[in-house]
Amino acid sequence: MSSSSISSLAAIGEFGLISRITGRVVTNESVIAGIGDDAAVTALSPGMQLLTSTDMLLEDVHFRRSWHDPYRLGRKSLAVSISDIAAMGGIPRWSLLSIAIPADLPLVFIDDFMCGYLSMAAENNVILIGGDTCSSRAGLVLSVTIMGEQLPEQVVCRSGAQPGDDIWVTGTLGDAALGLKLSEDGEPVSEELIARLLDPAPRVSAARALTEAGVVTAMIDVSDGILADFGHIAEHSGVGGCIQIGALPLSRYFCSYSADFSDIPYHLALSGGEDYELCFTADRSNRENISDCMKKCGIAMTRIGIVSSSVGVSAVYPDGSIYKAQRDGFTHFK
Repeated sequence: MSSSSISSLAAIGEFGLISRITGRVVTNESVIAGIGDDAAVTALSPGMQLLTSTDMLLEDVHFRRSWHDPYRLGRKSLAVSISDIAAMGGIPRWSLLSIAIPADLPLVFIDDFMCGYLSMAAENNVILIGGDTCSSRAGLVLSVTIMGEQLPEQVVCRSGAQPGDDIWVTGTLGDAALGLKLSEDGEPVSEELIARLLDPAPRVSAARALTEAGVVTAMIDVSDGILADFGHIAEHSGVGGCIQIGALPLSRYFCSYSADFSDIPYHLALSGGEDYELCFTADRSNRENISDCMKKCGIAMTRIGIVSSSVGVSAVYPDGSIYKAQRDGFTHFK
């Protein structure tokens, strides 16, 4: 039977699917033993420490097959994990992919998904070294484990922010949340907003530039909204902070939709989530160095607030009034 005539997972089975995926994986000298053995064997670069993170994406919780095409779902499933490594200042290297697959899922869906996954891997020099497959009775489930490396002195945690530090963010905020809202409301939505939702770009080059310059005191990726995620930095660092709403970086696509709302939907930029930008803190003496980092990586970085010594995170309008959050950010089990 030719591969082009195979249309179902049942026709090839679990091991046929694994072979189908393995045949498309590119490897390099860091992988001593990859897919095919009971465990993968990889080699860290001299002097490096290992960074590891895991993410799960569940159908109808994190994505919907009805409007999330498989190619971009594959890209996003790896991108959100790469973003975690970037947030630690790390260099992404290897990934493990586990998939629980509904019986009615077409084989072409998995093919397109893997095309997307491996394209994101290639863009970030990540090697797929293993994983698992099984059947699912409750929708498509994706689990990605990402591993990276970094010199000990360049690993960045959430716990280093100091009172008086600037609060920064890369890129723009709110585009993915606005794209999701418009999609759920059945409203027309631009490809630019949909791309931010379905195909986020992990900020690896920005993280590398910042960590190599040694200017970051704490960092996190913005997955649940800037208020919630900076809140994690504040909690781990034992500090607080104030975010200036007027300084939030909003794209022209985001702003062009503001005429359809009674007010600019700041809540989407503050608490919408799914941005996968980097929020970081830095001593104010490093503003010029951060400008140099921007030029080096080609990614905008915007100063949006100040770290304070008092506990608690607030957001303030240009007139000085305090923003009252509609919600703090996305959280499971609520």
